[in-house]
Amino acid sequence: MHPSDGQGYSPSVPGSYSHQTPAKVPPHQSSGQYNYSGSQNVSQLNNYQGPGQTLNRPPVTPFSGSPVQQTGPVPQVLLPALQNSAAVSSAGSFPPGASPPVLSNWQYSQTPGSQPVGSQTSHLAHVTGTGSAQPPSSLSGNTNPPGSYQYAASPGGPPLQNSYMKPGSAPPPVTQPLTPLHPPARPPLGPPPVGGPPLIRPSTLVAGPPNTQSLLNSAANREGDAPSTASDGSVVQNSYDAIEGGGLMATPHPSPAPPNLKMNRSVGYSYPTLPPGYQNTSPPGAPGMQASALQYPDGSKHFHQPALGTNHLTASMGGLSLQQEGLRPVNLLQERNILPTTLLKAPVPNLHEDIQKLNCNPELFRCTLTNIPQTQALLNKAKLPLGLLLHPFKDLSQLPVVTSSTIVRCRSCRTYINPFVSFLDQRRWKCNLCYRVNDVPEEFMYNPVTRVYGEPHKRPEVQNATIEFMAPSEYMLRPPQPPVYLFVFDVSHNAIETGYLNTVCQTLLDNLDLLPGNTRTKIGFITFDSTIHFYSLQEGLSQPQMLIVSDIEDVFIPMPENLLVNLNENKELIQDLLRTLPQMFTKSLETQSALGPALQAAFKLMSPTGGRISVFQTQLPSVGMGALKSREEPNQRATAKDIHLTPSTDFYKKLALDCSGQQVAVDLFLLSGQYSDLASLGCISRYSAGSVYYYQSYHHKHNPVQVEKLQKELKRYLTRKIGFEAVMRIRCTKGLSIHTFHGNFFVRSTDLLSLPNVNPDAGYAVQMSVEESLTDMQVVSFQSALLYTSSKGERRIRVHTMCLPVVTTLSDVYLGADVQAITGLLANMAVDRSVSATLSDARDALVNAVIDSLSAYRSSVLSIQQPGLMAPNSLRLFPLYVLALLKQKAFQTGTNARLDERIFTMCQVKNQPLVYLMLMTHPSLYRVDNLTDEGALNINDRTIPQPPILQLSVEKLSRDGAYLMDAGSVMFLWIGKNCGQSFISQVLGVPNYGSVPQNMTHLPELETAESIRTIAFISWLREQRPFFPILYIVKDDSPLKSSFLQNMIEDRTESALSYYEFLLHIQQQVNK
Repeated sequence: MHPSDGQGYSPSVPGSYSHQTPAKVPPHQSSGQYNYSGSQNVSQLNNYQGPGQTLNRPPVTPFSGSPVQQTGPVPQVLLPALQNSAAVSSAGSFPPGASPPVLSNWQYSQTPGSQPVGSQTSHLAHVTGTGSAQPPSSLSGNTNPPGSYQYAASPGGPPLQNSYMKPGSAPPPVTQPLTPLHPPARPPLGPPPVGGPPLIRPSTLVAGPPNTQSLLNSAANREGDAPSTASDGSVVQNSYDAIEGGGLMATPHPSPAPPNLKMNRSVGYSYPTLPPGYQNTSPPGAPGMQASALQYPDGSKHFHQPALGTNHLTASMGGLSLQQEGLRPVNLLQERNILPTTLLKAPVPNLHEDIQKLNCNPELFRCTLTNIPQTQALLNKAKLPLGLLLHPFKDLSQLPVVTSSTIVRCRSCRTYINPFVSFLDQRRWKCNLCYRVNDVPEEFMYNPVTRVYGEPHKRPEVQNATIEFMAPSEYMLRPPQPPVYLFVFDVSHNAIETGYLNTVCQTLLDNLDLLPGNTRTKIGFITFDSTIHFYSLQEGLSQPQMLIVSDIEDVFIPMPENLLVNLNENKELIQDLLRTLPQMFTKSLETQSALGPALQAAFKLMSPTGGRISVFQTQLPSVGMGALKSREEPNQRATAKDIHLTPSTDFYKKLALDCSGQQVAVDLFLLSGQYSDLASLGCISRYSAGSVYYYQSYHHKHNPVQVEKLQKELKRYLTRKIGFEAVMRIRCTKGLSIHTFHGNFFVRSTDLLSLPNVNPDAGYAVQMSVEESLTDMQVVSFQSALLYTSSKGERRIRVHTMCLPVVTTLSDVYLGADVQAITGLLANMAVDRSVSATLSDARDALVNAVIDSLSAYRSSVLSIQQPGLMAPNSLRLFPLYVLALLKQKAFQTGTNARLDERIFTMCQVKNQPLVYLMLMTHPSLYRVDNLTDEGALNINDRTIPQPPILQLSVEKLSRDGAYLMDAGSVMFLWIGKNCGQSFISQVLGVPNYGSVPQNMTHLPELETAESIRTIAFISWLREQRPFFPILYIVKDDSPLKSSFLQNMIEDRTESALSYYEFLLHIQQQVNK
């Protein structure tokens, strides 16, 4: 997190759940993964696809032409080795200053008579010789002249060589025929002749699936979603889809990339200065790079790059014991202490250490299975979901930023060059997603970090799995928009009564200078009750002027030019308004709320530019468009049937889609003690890529802890970084396909996510399937690309790439299971299931996910059947985490959860990064009355104790101790009746247990070692998340004790099983 982020609090509670999830596949079908999502018709609402919808994508069919025969002598094969790597600031995937270690330079003995032709990996057959290799018959018509090279991709045949083999082994024979893999309407994966045009130039763009063809004009991007054709027949890229480049399904661009627009520095052979993006990118202490002394008279050189390794081919056998441990069968009914005492870390993919060091940080990008099954049949057999969890815009302390006029991408699938591509020689690289061979542009030959020419494989783009590009102008549809912030306040009698306006206006005043932006930043204000009030902030006015529009049926904008004004030029008027607003409506008796018309007015005001609308609402909207009626019946809270999880109107969804089309996102702050139908209101944020914040029973006097929470979270919200007019695409290696997305966004053109705003606290998830067998692939890769406009008006692209091994056995699939990622993805799927079917269906599906995977493990992997409930070590926490989900507010049964509270928790599930979702689901419990400095962390001269994590069961509590429960958005400090006197006096600052106040929510800052340690530990936990957890101090007779005990996942409650009872239920089902 950046130091400039201040408190580091920021709400990550956005979103709303999906409405479109297919019914669960019956158990007897083998169609796959626990995804409850076969094919599904897209909602008829204007043909818009919502964030949870299943998308059907046509498979990429392999080409079945005649094989290319190997001719000429056998090439010499050089095994790649990593030489001194360019030191570039890391994006957090490995410690600063660490550069990937040097591999031994393995080399095969040269075959007599053959010439060195550089290094290659197992995905591509290198065909050389005096005659030309004949292209497949159906691709004839554009053959190469004699003497040129033709390259054929061969994922279908045995690999020519593998970089994982140990030194001394003989190279495999290379006389087998090679099967080309070009799909029919795509150019061959080989490179064009040097400097020449592509071998096949498609003349038409392939149409996408029918549901992507028609988008309503009102919400589709104004620029249009399909490329238009210019008079000369060339394709004009005029949409975000075209700019970002198609996914794997996209047709290659018909012509080479357009020449770069004018750059203000020379490009090509002369490099007079370091481009700005590379300055100071070497971490302190990194070894300087020496210019290469080797001469390459013929322009070629031996190319070295790290080997991609998989589980059975790693160079060192050091991982063996780890593998054995991951597969060790655990009898869950006997081994009760399976919870680790420290926070569970993501499993490390079983790759060669040099590749793993380059891999993406799991906090940004992780997969439910770190060993990818080779076929869908194998995935189906494992009964585990395959998907990705992303935190793409996370605050990073180190992020390499590249400023270059050339962004190197695959010409076929538009993948950005990354650490997992292979260089065939100095001038050509092979894409790790579609295996196309591409030319290395001239500018990429120079490494600005080392100032060496001829080492493209050492460029920062090829040394960092997370990188940010400064995008040139061809990545823009229009000039980058200014930051525009519009605040919409409910000022009805109910709203004024809560006192929220004082807190919000004061927090805004305090942070006005910290809003992300530049000299172009604009700001505006709207208030509403049964009418809508605009505020003219025109230069020259002595005070803000209020304009009232009472016709809420046909909202219009009075004086539009003075309602959104430049923040710097009109700061005094803005400050005046913020100081007077809270007092302006104190005598109001207006109880009605026209939220819908106010949002319509805000949309009209923001449409010309795009930006962010922050709306504060305290009750059910009652008049005008979008008016709602109460649907909560208190007596029905207990039943899982008939609860209203779906919106009662599509008004808010339609308006959100209109907003999305004009690059406007809406964030909703709901501060309400009564039912407000968040299921309907939440749609305004969910489909516009906004966030939802919920402060239940907010009142400045009756509930003062909520005031501090709102202040802290609003400060983070106002000052954190923001990206405008963003789009995100996730690509994966050929053979894998993405079919369902989770999070807050609108899906544009099959796989392009439209994000009018993107914030660093939002998470996303996708479900995947294995569409074609990954035969002969040893690794697969995934890449997310986020194209956005920064608050400073720069167009930037943040790219994350992850590489994972492919496996062929069921035991290896279980070995690589990431139990937290699996739980997170299942939680997203369960929210969709609750909405599309029922809550009880979703609960059954979660339980079935555990039963099915442990049954498959028992029947297919365990060689000796043992009594008890057996699970692989990697999945030992799976039943515990699913039980925790069943007891979470989103999915629990019983009378505790209010409907809006349940919906809000579902919003959080859909939009929280995994790390916070897991903490909300399975809290951490620590004993804190005996904190010591043993094993403590030292951060910025502070000592942070690290007590062990305890199981969530009352049997772990002792009456003479004090225990801190960290449940993510709330913390409880439980004080035992016989707690030691020293803790009570030296940490709580009261003489005895009886003197501890009932409603205590703060620890006094005392000058005692115990107090300093306890406060340091709680502050450290709080700083690591973007929202502010309230601390409640709980005694045995406290009314909050039930909330504390509700989080004891392993204990029985009135409506839910204990962990042991749940295991017995699972065992009974598994043994059927």
